[in-house]
Amino acid sequence: MGLDGAEGMGMNLKELTKIVAKGESQKVEFKATTGQRTEGAKAACALANNQGGFVLFGVTDKGQIIGQQVSSHTLEELANELRRIEPPVFPDIETVELKGGNTVIALRVTGGGGPYMYDGRPYQRHGPTTRIMPREVYERRVMEKLHSTSRWENQSVAAGVTVADLDDEEIQLTVENAVELGRLEPLKRKTTKAILTGLGLIVEGKLLNAAVALYGKSERLQPLYPQCSIRLARFRGQNRLADFSDNRQYWGNAFALLRRAETFLRDHVAIAGRIVPGRMKREDRAQYPPLATREAIANALCHRDYTTAGGAVAVGMYDDHLEIINTGTLHFDLTPKQLTKPHPSRPWNPIIAGVFYRAGIIEQWGTGTLKIVDWCRENANPAPVWEEQSGSVVVTFRPAPGFTPQVTPQVTPQVTPQVIAQVIAVVSGEVAKLLVLCSTPRSRQELLTDLGLSDREHFRKAYLLPSLESGLLERTIPDKPQSSKQRYRLSTKGNAWLQQQESKRGSS
Repeated sequence: MGLDGAEGMGMNLKELTKIVAKGESQKVEFKATTGQRTEGAKAACALANNQGGFVLFGVTDKGQIIGQQVSSHTLEELANELRRIEPPVFPDIETVELKGGNTVIALRVTGGGGPYMYDGRPYQRHGPTTRIMPREVYERRVMEKLHSTSRWENQSVAAGVTVADLDDEEIQLTVENAVELGRLEPLKRKTTKAILTGLGLIVEGKLLNAAVALYGKSERLQPLYPQCSIRLARFRGQNRLADFSDNRQYWGNAFALLRRAETFLRDHVAIAGRIVPGRMKREDRAQYPPLATREAIANALCHRDYTTAGGAVAVGMYDDHLEIINTGTLHFDLTPKQLTKPHPSRPWNPIIAGVFYRAGIIEQWGTGTLKIVDWCRENANPAPVWEEQSGSVVVTFRPAPGFTPQVTPQVTPQVTPQVIAQVIAVVSGEVAKLLVLCSTPRSRQELLTDLGLSDREHFRKAYLLPSLESGLLERTIPDKPQSSKQRYRLSTKGNAWLQQQESKRGSS
């Protein structure tokens, strides 16, 4: 259906009157005569660059339908003017006869496509006015038009970069997780090249930039791909003018950067806990919900602009808020306001986003921001706010009620008697047995067997995580928590605690 109910060819007077009665707008432009056909053609160009609409010749700027004398020559001159729009647009030219012999010419313009230019200049609508499109907007429109075929992630890697520069263990882990989640069929061939081809990271024998962004490991890649980095900072204040209490920057692949960011937030995000009355269980609530912040960081890695060599994902934590920033802008007419409502998703880096989905890092496209809002609500945090700022997309989180700057933890929390007591309260007397077992590195399955447990999720939540978070245990591969080769071992703090317990038993 056309604008305001006008449909198909052959607009009639009733439809014309209905459109004119609503005045000039984002989709409607009035011109008194075709003597203004140059300005009318600019308006048609702008409408084509926006959502389409009508240019009406024979209607004054005050909305009077006056018409004009129209001949075949009049229509030919107007058609010639429209030919100055490139690439060509083909608006329907309709005529509406008025009483008295005058005629209104209606150009029905279809939106989308483009970007279009009139006499070498692009135009856009801003409310009821036509303006020259800013250069950065035009360039973004051109990039969006080429997006399906030509973008940074689907270009071939820099000269000399090979599969040997990638993290093979991370690649294999992606397949294991994807198969386990049912997001990838088991592969007959599990060679690195076969996997990369199956994930769309090798096309026609050529390794793509997306493979480096996802799995780059070799240090020699860093000067070639400096944008594969993340900045993490904790400020002593409420803005960037404050001093740092912690400032880190890492280079690496997207999976490693996500883990770096999660570790940073675990170091700095405060946890409030209480013992639930009537239940021998401790209930924790984070200053910022970890699922929400993880999703926001993953989204930033998926949707960021990788073409800027100096660009990076950034996480900034302040006394009163947390910001997650990625270089680039929202595309395809998506607005920050739409992110909090159901919306279609067109990832700027669909190959990278696709691999993150298969690996279980993100869920279905278009639902991530909605989940972030839900997780904040469940944790009693205010709804996060998305904004575009100076060529970047920023999501801002506010803390849950009851948290103040004074409760922000230090970077490396000590294992205090209170922390130990919390661990013992959770895992009961089995904590000592778990620590003793980990005197030598043990896999999760080995620990399950030795402890006589079968419920993997219960073991993870009730035994393993509390011991890791307290610092009594540590991972042998800390940068890859989900690695199939992961083992757990007694930390220095855990060993000291065990010795302390032995001393107590010996003196009793």
